[in-house]
This record gives sequence, C-alpha cells and structure tokens, in this order.
Amino acid sequence: MKKTAYARAGVDISLGNRVKATLPQLLAATHRREVLGKVGGFGGLFALDVRKYKQPILVSSVDGVGTKLKIAFAMGRHDTIGQDLVNHCVNDIAVLGAEPLFFLDYLGTGKLDAGVFRDILKGFAKACVQNRCALIGGETAQMPGFYQPGEYDVSGTIVGVVERKRMLDGKTIRPGDVILGLESSGLHTNGYSLARKILFDQLKLKPSSHVAELGNSIGDELLRVHVSYGRAVQALLKKYNPGQNARAWAVKGLAHITGGGFVDNIPRVLPKNCDAVVRKQSWPELPIFRLLRDKARVDEEELYQVFNMGIGMVVIVMQEKADEVLRFIKRQGHKAWAIGEIVKGTGRTRLS
Repeated sequence: MKKTAYARAGVDISLGNRVKATLPQLLAATHRREVLGKVGGFGGLFALDVRKYKQPILVSSVDGVGTKLKIAFAMGRHDTIGQDLVNHCVNDIAVLGAEPLFFLDYLGTGKLDAGVFRDILKGFAKACVQNRCALIGGETAQMPGFYQPGEYDVSGTIVGVVERKRMLDGKTIRPGDVILGLESSGLHTNGYSLARKILFDQLKLKPSSHVAELGNSIGDELLRVHVSYGRAVQALLKKYNPGQNARAWAVKGLAHITGGGFVDNIPRVLPKNCDAVVRKQSWPELPIFRLLRDKARVDEEELYQVFNMGIGMVVIVMQEKADEVLRFIKRQGHKAWAIGEIVKGTGRTRLS
C-alpha cells in the first residue's frame, strides 16, 4: 500500500481507522440502555433517565495516571493502565455518592502502535464493565515528534449522577465520628515520581528486579491495578443512608486517598471545626510502603502526603454504627479497619 504524504510525516490515518474499526465490538460489553448513537461520532450520546431522580445532579471528573506510565513503558505492559484510569475516576465521584454513567478517554502518542492501543482500550472496557459504566467515546491523537518513541499519554473523563438530597458533603461530620480505611492495592496512581526516584535512582533497582520482601518484581508491584471502591460505596450508601435526612445517615463523608495523601484529601470533606486524627499503626503496612519508608530519606509526614500508605478510601461514620459498617465493607470484599476518629479542630488531618 502506497504511503500518503501524511503517513510519511508520521501520522498514519489509515492505520488509525483500521484500529478504530475494532472498537464497536470491544466496547459492546460496556453498553448501557441510555447510550444512543454509535462510537466514532463527533460526540458521545447518553440519554439520562430523569424519571429516576427528583433533582439529578451530574458529577464529573477528569484525570490521568501520571508517571505510572513510565513503569508501563519499561515493562512493555499496557493492559492495566486503562483500568487504573477508569477506577481512579470512579472513586473520585463516588465520594459524593455518585453512580458512574459514562466515560470518555484521550490517548496521545507519537506513533500509533495497534497492539498497545488495543491493550489500553481493553483495560478501559474491562473497568467500565466492572463499574457498570458505559464507554461512549474518546480521542486518539498521533503527534510525531511530540512524544518519545514508544511513549504515550492517557487521560479520561467520567460523568455520574446523584440525587441532590442524597449527595455527601461532610456537613454532618462531628467530633466522635469514626474513620474507617479501605485497603489499597499499592501506590494506585499517585506518588510515582518519588517512588521512582527512591527505587531506581537511590537503590539502583530496575523494573525487572525481583525483591524478596515483595514476592514480586518492582515493575509488577508498581503496576498493580488501582482499586475501584465505587460499587462498595453504592451498596454502603443504599444500606446506611436511607431517605433524604442527612442527619440520620450513618455514613457522613468519604475521601479518596490520591495525590495529597491523608494530609490533603481528608480535609476536603471536613467541617472547619473538626480535625481527623489518623492512627498510623492501626492497619497492616503493605510491603511496598515498608520498603519505601525504610529506604527513603523523606520526612514521615511527607510520606503520608505523597502516598496512600495502604489506604485507598476513607469512610467517616457515626460512632454507634462504626462496627456494623466495618463488617459490611468487609462483606463487599474489601479489607478495612478503624483507623482514627474525628475531634474538635480547624479542618486538618493529624497523624498520630
């Protein structure tokens, strides 16, 4: 086949079209009845069923996966990155009580690699199915000379919905409430720049290096998929926050522990007269965080601001329901612990 001038310049439209032709079959599993039209249009179409809500509030979030991509490039593994991105976005809107509706992705690369593209899209589709979220479109940009050979960037946008009077905002949080922490799978999608500096620059490890205390290679450990808490949160709110009287709800606030760790994320849901006291020894330390702690020449408080330290989601609940809610979370398949409490303060996180 004769190459076009554009292909000779580095942008192969024909290849892009051939790869995209496989998308409808791949995305079929993510379909929801509200999705209209077909993939590949100028815009994705979604008909919100407003009959289910009195006052539907759309909740949106956009994100990427940061320098975790560097690990994927080094390992030649691209099947988990899409899952990371979807799950991260689902968690971001879950803290408001929102159910995910649909997701759109963006992939930018210098030269499109059909196999890498399919692996990333399979990750998007797998996570969307798991989160009951439709994948309704996206954009793939070929930009020769803009990225290093073999590298790319991804980002995604999610849109969800929550009933206005069932939205979580943390306003009912009071001293005496209990903080529950749900286990992460590892670094999730944050702190990779510091982790890479510690592991690769300071310790001179390689992504392929096997580390006995991890029972894994560094690369495989760092590519563990970001956990989605979305479906567990929806089940939790359905059971413990019935009706629309927020003062009667057992679950008062949620925080996704992402960039900023405990120090910056929990205060986002705290009233100005409350502090969150987090007891650092109240949950088992994952081996990757023990390794980073032991080898990093970093102040410990900074570690809790950069990394999730093994806790991916925080749930703030009324004291009298804390044990029951904790048991319920564990039945949803997540390890969880009581990791602290709410006290009088000025809207910050205290580590103890």
